[in-house]
Amino acid sequence: MAIGSLFCAALRDDRYLPRIFAYYYKQWNGFTMGFHQHDSTEIMYVIQGNCEVEVEQSPSGHRSLKLQKGEFILLDANTRHRLVVEQSCRMLNVEFGFERHAGIFPSIRELAEEEPALASLLASADTFFTLQDPDEVYHALRGLVVELDNQGRDGGVLDRLLLSQLLIRIGRLRAETDALMNQPTEVYVKQCWAYLHQNYDRNIQVKDVAAAVNLHPGYLQRIFKSNTGKTLIEILTSLRMDKAKMLLRSTDIPVADISEYVGIGSRQYFHAIFKKHTGVTPIDYRLSKDTQLYDIRGK
Repeated sequence: MAIGSLFCAALRDDRYLPRIFAYYYKQWNGFTMGFHQHDSTEIMYVIQGNCEVEVEQSPSGHRSLKLQKGEFILLDANTRHRLVVEQSCRMLNVEFGFERHAGIFPSIRELAEEEPALASLLASADTFFTLQDPDEVYHALRGLVVELDNQGRDGGVLDRLLLSQLLIRIGRLRAETDALMNQPTEVYVKQCWAYLHQNYDRNIQVKDVAAAVNLHPGYLQRIFKSNTGKTLIEILTSLRMDKAKMLLRSTDIPVADISEYVGIGSRQYFHAIFKKHTGVTPIDYRLSKDTQLYDIRGK
């Protein structure tokens, strides 16, 4: 007997292996799908663009979930939903379920006994959830699809092992996301501040800061903006301008070289940003009557 639901109690009591029922890539352009449901569990992964997935929660209401590149939704079997794409969205969809297993390979139950994150995933009562992927889930999905294409058939030992690996990765990602959501966001904001102060002289991007504090770039930008009222780039630029003013005011470093000291490779761009923030050019700032040059040679 096949089981379509990821959260069926029988998976934790008997020996089942996961099996892919369908998979496909699809480019959607300006499309609204009618409400429908599957008798299998579905993963909808956004490769490019963005979309909305509306999930029916009662006969009179539904919840709308926005997805962008690198995010995916897992929908349990028989969860009514529809896809809405206003512009364009490229997706990878995988539908899977479980079949009884009597072989020597570990069943999903036995894997869950060894992997707490998978056990927690199987025991959850959610009919759907969304996650931001640091590329681990997509690589697992793509590897699974390549294997299915190469085999030219459904099922198979490696296919099922790869699908089991995918479920473990999703379980771990969900556990990590839940743990991060329970952490005070102020902790990550402070870590970001420290990283910016130590690295403002380098060509850093949001993804570099996110990697330093072990957060997804999109999630980091949201909590940083909600805690400070400004974006990471706005704070980084403001910090660089403060450092530039200090160098112009207190050292005799040539004005033409200041941009390199604050991590801005283009002198022209540095001059434009500095004037936007201070109202004067770097040269005028140094020559202003309030500026006290510090001779680093001690003369």
